[in-house]
Amino acid sequence: MVFFALLFSRFGACENDGFSYIQLGYLLFIKNSVLMRPRELNIRERQVLGIIIQAYVVTAAPVGSKYIVQHYHLGFSDATIRNVMAELEELGYISQPHTSAGRVPTDKGYRYYVDLIMTVQSLDEQEKRRIEEHVGHIGMERKGTSADVLLSAVKVLGTISRQLSVVLSPTLSNAIFEKLDLVLLSSTRMMVILSIQSLFVKTIVMELDLEVSRQMVNEVVDLLNQRLSGLTLAEIRRSIARRLSDSACDSALKQLIVRSAGTLFDETPVFERLYISGTEYLVEQPEFKQPDRVRDLITMIDDKLGMAKLVDNKSQSPNDISISIGKENGERHAEDLTILSAPYYVGSMVGKVGILGPKRMDYEYAVRVLNYMAESISSTLSAVN
Repeated sequence: MVFFALLFSRFGACENDGFSYIQLGYLLFIKNSVLMRPRELNIRERQVLGIIIQAYVVTAAPVGSKYIVQHYHLGFSDATIRNVMAELEELGYISQPHTSAGRVPTDKGYRYYVDLIMTVQSLDEQEKRRIEEHVGHIGMERKGTSADVLLSAVKVLGTISRQLSVVLSPTLSNAIFEKLDLVLLSSTRMMVILSIQSLFVKTIVMELDLEVSRQMVNEVVDLLNQRLSGLTLAEIRRSIARRLSDSACDSALKQLIVRSAGTLFDETPVFERLYISGTEYLVEQPEFKQPDRVRDLITMIDDKLGMAKLVDNKSQSPNDISISIGKENGERHAEDLTILSAPYYVGSMVGKVGILGPKRMDYEYAVRVLNYMAESISSTLSAVN
């Protein structure tokens, strides 16, 4: 009220002292900015919000003031906690599902908790060993491909996190090409096998409209491996014709490979890069007991391209874990979920590993597990270079 009294008294003097409408607009802008800026929670409010979220994660039931008094020794009375909860509700951090219930966190409450309250520690040694035993040995003993490592990783992550887990293999444009093999399947079909750094393999079956001999195949394979090994797939797509133009080998098969380079050395389709595990843990959660919720969940999981987009958060900073909560996901089927994703690195390639679960999840533990899994995948695949 004092602000408006000063403002209107000043406005009345506009004609006398040259006070402009621009200045009036600026004062209104400042006033609105102050009123719209959310106030910082005090220590007591942060404590109560953190307790509500932690209790709701464990019980999946609305949390009341009596529960907080009985289970946490804050030194506050029941009435004081009720007042704090009422303030948190007015600010939009918690809500009351029905009149007789306690309170549950809102998306805004979870966001505040994740950004400003939770603390994350390292995994204990037992959990580290569980991850290393299942993921590390495949790459270190060179018994499998990258697909084996990533499939193992996503299964272990699902088991340890008890959530839906996703691993997205890296895009291959920056991957280093190692060698190529051609396998004749029939007189009209041939399999092309690309071996790429760090156990990554890409296979494509090509239809042939020409007759090829084993000698022709061997000559082309030798030529491609001599001229292209050590280049990235993107470099090969751009320059394969020039790099092979002066070769003595002038077979129709070589020309077919050059014409098909855009496909052979292109990215692997998303549905082949996506590994998913742990659906059973998600449907067991109380949030997804209703048949329509389960139906929406299955629809979301079946959409491989959509799943990849949810995990492959382009806005996150390098080395950061991205946490997207509820409607922040921008997808109707994912509005009841929290999605955590982290990058892992193999040379110049970047993949993603993620956890999808109810908003009512143990955020600290999920971040610890996800961070360690990303580091494990990076070290396992990088060790075979």
